[in-house]
Amino acid sequence: MQDKLLFLEPVFHSRIWGGRALEEKFGYDIPAGNIGECWGISAHPNGESTVKNGQYAGKKLSELWRDAPEVFGIQQDKVFPLLVKVLDANADLSVQVHPDDDYAKKHEQGELGKTECWYVVDCDADATIIFGHHATTKAEAIKMIEHDQWDQFLRRQPVKKGDFFYVPSGTIHALCKGIVILEVQQSSDTTYRLYDYGRLDDNGSPRTLHIQKSLDVSTIPHISRELESIVIAETEALFVIELVSNKFFTVSKYEVRGIATHQFKKPTYALISVISGIGKIAGYPIKKGDHLIVPVESAEVELDGTFEIIVAQP
Repeated sequence: MQDKLLFLEPVFHSRIWGGRALEEKFGYDIPAGNIGECWGISAHPNGESTVKNGQYAGKKLSELWRDAPEVFGIQQDKVFPLLVKVLDANADLSVQVHPDDDYAKKHEQGELGKTECWYVVDCDADATIIFGHHATTKAEAIKMIEHDQWDQFLRRQPVKKGDFFYVPSGTIHALCKGIVILEVQQSSDTTYRLYDYGRLDDNGSPRTLHIQKSLDVSTIPHISRELESIVIAETEALFVIELVSNKFFTVSKYEVRGIATHQFKKPTYALISVISGIGKIAGYPIKKGDHLIVPVESAEVELDGTFEIIVAQP
């Protein structure tokens, strides 16, 4: 009998811009130092999640993808397609941009491109992000970059808890200090660093920049995309809003305030990250910080408690 839910052991990564919020806000047992990323659901070789419970306990997610297709249903992807993270921006991240699938396949040894999205779990009152730029042509972008005119070049905007951003490949972006996000992305670890405030790495050298690749893949001029959220369910016990849906993923936020039975929108597996509260899903206890997979055959589940989850489906 197949397990209804598969809980995953996350992997943590030290980052120059990280801090201790993953421990303070989620209760994770993180290593010492500046920990910037929790890879909660990942089959990427740079940080793989491990199944914690049931018949597949101890298996890496990539092994599960290869050996247990019954969990996922019929799939066309050779590799597990998504990666779910929690990021603690204790300092400004570098200004960066990601390639699409075609560019990454050609220039990054077959790696996937990286389209992603962010849900702001928490942030300081004055928190901001960099999202896009002001250049109208590539020549104008090059001129501003060459003259270090970053304030004129980059678009900065304020953020608040509960905000959501869709970040397609080609979007110049950066999280800034004082933000914790839940990120759903393609399973890729390819990032082109365009600007890093002159910071030095642990060896005292300037961190590597990827100016030419960044210019190759950046969307110029910047395209502003208005997201249209769709209410999927609205009852006394359950409120579901679809935040974004595209060829890479569908991402929704669930607010549970009681007991409800719910069928996930797509006939496929679902990735769940608990961003607040406690309760039960399909009878399994869950709490803030848990990451889990709902197998395709368990797509209808009972939700019980007071909690919020982000659900991603391919």
